[in-house]
Amino acid sequence: MTVVTDAPPLASPAPLRRRLTPRERRLDAVLAGGLFVAAIVSGALSSIAQFYGEDTADLVWTIPLAVFTTLPLALRRRYPAAVAAVVCAAYFVGVELRVPEAFASNVSMFIAFYTIGSWLDDRRRAFWARAIIVLGMFLWMLVSTFRSVTDAAAESEMTAGAFSPMLAYLLIQWLINVAYFGGAWIMGDHAYRAALDRRALRELTARLEEEREASAAQAVALDRIRIARELHDVVGHHVSVMGVQAGAARTVLERDLHAAAGMLRQVEDAARSAIEELRQLLGTLRPQDSGDGEPASALRLEGLEDLARAMTAVGTPTRFDVIGKPHPVPDLVHVNLYRIAQEALTNAHRHGGPDVTAEIRLRYEDDAVELEVTNTGWVRAGARPGIGQLGMRERATAVGGTLEIGPRHALGGTERTGYRVRVRVPARRGIGA
Repeated sequence: MTVVTDAPPLASPAPLRRRLTPRERRLDAVLAGGLFVAAIVSGALSSIAQFYGEDTADLVWTIPLAVFTTLPLALRRRYPAAVAAVVCAAYFVGVELRVPEAFASNVSMFIAFYTIGSWLDDRRRAFWARAIIVLGMFLWMLVSTFRSVTDAAAESEMTAGAFSPMLAYLLIQWLINVAYFGGAWIMGDHAYRAALDRRALRELTARLEEEREASAAQAVALDRIRIARELHDVVGHHVSVMGVQAGAARTVLERDLHAAAGMLRQVEDAARSAIEELRQLLGTLRPQDSGDGEPASALRLEGLEDLARAMTAVGTPTRFDVIGKPHPVPDLVHVNLYRIAQEALTNAHRHGGPDVTAEIRLRYEDDAVELEVTNTGWVRAGARPGIGQLGMRERATAVGGTLEIGPRHALGGTERTGYRVRVRVPARRGIGA
């Protein structure tokens, strides 16, 4: 009889199944001991019942049969192929010698054969180990069948033209063995695939946990960067204005009290503005369900005109122009473009020199909004970008825009050329419909 099964793989994969645990070793030992006791009891009962008739061997032979068919199962998951070979060989010998035990040993052989498929990581070896056992079993059955038919014919128990009881019995034996070994083969392979699936699921779970932790750490880092950027923009702008105005007030305090008072009022106004913006910034750090109903930020592009007036008041004359018809843009675009303009004007006020002037142009187009801030201040050759420029680039990127920063004219040397900051946000990414 030919056993049809899948061809073995060309190469054996590396071990993929998990290691055997101490608990599983103990369970295998308990299983082997339990089956040994069952085999002794089964042998005693089968001996009394004369299982093989007059050919039944002495009961004492049940003990070695039970030893070799059950106790090796204690090592079944460590040495699957070797254990199966010992158990199957002992079973075949026991049947040939008519040892009165065929029930517990049948269970042991099924478990050993199943374990090859469910625990042997070398799948090529698992295939051939089971194939050799099946081939040996069916060769043995062929010999047994031939011998049984020959004996029956000699005793005139065959009936011509019809199924004799002997032929029916032999056919049943063949069908039972096909189902027995075929079922153990299929169940073993299925258990192995299920074990690999469970291992893959555990590894995927571990990777997802690592990614979750990495994402959480990244989110914290991004929040820190965002907070640092907001603090730099708020504190840097207003403190710079307050410092300049306070210094100017100190200079003219003895000569012009009225002018000094005006400058101190501007310092006071800048301080109030800084406190207000810090309060709004801290509000964005509260949980969203705090129930206070406050928006994340009140900064709008419409406020650029007030920003220009404030810069003019502190000594940097600033002009503001709107080009095109304004259209709605997302809140994040409002905030980020406002902060970019604020940072650009702060840099002009701080580094542009005493006579620097600035201009803000806000241009609305059908497919974009563009902000350009220029000044007439000094351009320092070889100056390295600072935190403010990095923050402007991050804000432009956050709304899908592009940022250009550099001198207005490439005149070279240390001549007064002015500086330009231009950011363009396309409608397809930064502007909602």
